[in-house]
Amino acid sequence: MTSTTRLTVAQALVRFLAAQYTERDGVRRRLIGATWGIFGHGNVAGVGQALLEYGDVMPYHQGRNEQAMVHAAVGWARQCNRLSTHAVTTSIGPGATNLVTGAALATVNRLPVLLLPGDVFATRPADPVLQQLEVPHAGDTSVNDCLRPVSKYFDRITRPEALIPAVLQAMRVLTDPVETGAVTLALPQDVQAEAHDWPEDLFAERTWTVRRPGPDPVEFAEAVQAIRAARRPLVVAGGGVHHSRAEDALAEFAGTTGIPVASTQAGKGSLRWDHPQDVGGIGHTGTATADELARTADLVIGVGTRYTDFTTASGTLFIRDGVRFLNLNIAPFDGHKLSGLPLVADARSGLEELTEALEMHGHRVEPAYVAEYTEDKERWEQRVDACFDADEPDIRPTQTQVIGALDALVDESDVIVNAAGSLPGDLHRLWRSRSRDQYHVEYGYSCMGYEIPAAIGVKMAAPDRAVWALVSDGTYLMMPTEIVTAVQEGIAIKVLIVQNHGYASIGGLSESVGGERFGTDYRYRSEDGAYTGAPLPVDLAANAASLGMCVLRAKTVRDLRRALAEARAADTPTCVYVETQTADTVSGAPGTQAWWDVPVAETATRSSAVKAREEYDRHVSTRRRHL
Repeated sequence: MTSTTRLTVAQALVRFLAAQYTERDGVRRRLIGATWGIFGHGNVAGVGQALLEYGDVMPYHQGRNEQAMVHAAVGWARQCNRLSTHAVTTSIGPGATNLVTGAALATVNRLPVLLLPGDVFATRPADPVLQQLEVPHAGDTSVNDCLRPVSKYFDRITRPEALIPAVLQAMRVLTDPVETGAVTLALPQDVQAEAHDWPEDLFAERTWTVRRPGPDPVEFAEAVQAIRAARRPLVVAGGGVHHSRAEDALAEFAGTTGIPVASTQAGKGSLRWDHPQDVGGIGHTGTATADELARTADLVIGVGTRYTDFTTASGTLFIRDGVRFLNLNIAPFDGHKLSGLPLVADARSGLEELTEALEMHGHRVEPAYVAEYTEDKERWEQRVDACFDADEPDIRPTQTQVIGALDALVDESDVIVNAAGSLPGDLHRLWRSRSRDQYHVEYGYSCMGYEIPAAIGVKMAAPDRAVWALVSDGTYLMMPTEIVTAVQEGIAIKVLIVQNHGYASIGGLSESVGGERFGTDYRYRSEDGAYTGAPLPVDLAANAASLGMCVLRAKTVRDLRRALAEARAADTPTCVYVETQTADTVSGAPGTQAWWDVPVAETATRSSAVKAREEYDRHVSTRRRHL
């Protein structure tokens, strides 16, 4: 007879989660490394009590904002190559709905996170309860249903017995390299506290193998043939290279064949910046070298990429007649994009087999092609040097000089975290990645407010490394709250705040599409009612200090260099605050090398919009459908 133990649903859940492991390439680690939580009446007596009961096996971290807790969990998961993640528990109502943005970010980026929002009473002893959403035509609906479209798996545990199949499905999805993303188990508050007799086998250690499937022989033969027939092939490395830990395999493939490698935001760092075949970022925020190669490529080899519109320049980048796509991806959904030849396999397994086959045939691209992109890359690096150069160290820096000062300081152990604003474009074009996981820019969802909590998650996963959260003022104001968490836990992240008095990225975009920077500056209203007055006297450095951070202010390039070095050496949470030059020179980076489709008003009276529409129509006419 199977032995049982009597626990509440929440206690059983915590004990189960603590016994889950992943294994890949012979390395075993915990799947759920810790649980973040903010408690309210919907989870304090259930999951909260269970975490107190089993604190010896499930670490707990206190957060300040539910969305930020998800970001921290995602930062951990990405740093752990999706082999480990955190759980996040909240109360019902606003605590639960605050999870939605974080869940969307996780699912869009294919990163695992386990969400445990409280829910209204399953038994409905009083209806409605505090914070309950009443839906007259659907009594079984709660605010947690908002999480369904942004979750890869969703279940509501209305009976204790339902927990067992639900948690097994949840673990399956979290560890599936194709299906992973946010997983939500909604927990009615009465069910959390209800006792049940659980089979002891449920709490035995369980290991989930993260597979590395190899390519299908027929698809593989077609892939080898396509590469051998190409004269101007180009690799587009996406985030899947990192998730698979395929960086060395990609370096071997590129070195053996001479095929250049461009990278998406998620894939940047797949090769070191100084690898002979690395040609930098691709797409709207890419380098001139990579984008010109993309325009002339006859075969585009996508490795672990989703081909977002930033990568394809909204369908205007890969324009050579007869261009073909070969997509090495573990997800068939992505493998078939752009009518490409699918090579459905793990990135590392696929690259290793391709390298072996091509080497056997002695295949390598023509020397003239290698010389061409090598010379182009050298010219681009000279442009990067010019952007980073600060001939006058005693003046206020441009944003690219800020990046240049940090670039000159770090080594391969540093991690740079960013997500939104004008910084991602500059970083994608200019940053020189020195290690496989130095460049951590979340651009699948480009979520303002991600940086600080994600940096906390990264630092927790890599405590011996310097972790930098790069934020501008707009992003900082979205979610500075987790500074308190970093201070409380002694997590020595470094926060670099770039003050440019507004939404600089959207300001530039607004200007390019005829919006005239409307509503994008942080300024007082002028007499005509527009936001064109003096900059707001907001002191973000003082704010960070009030939350417990050590703050270093930098007014000049010279100050900045000194402050960054001091912050890097600090063993407590430290902030560097710098105000850059005015909005029209906020970046200083080379202009975009490829288009991005943001529709412009088709009719307008203002000349700026009329002119922008003419430019828009010109670009639209170059769009290609790859069929």
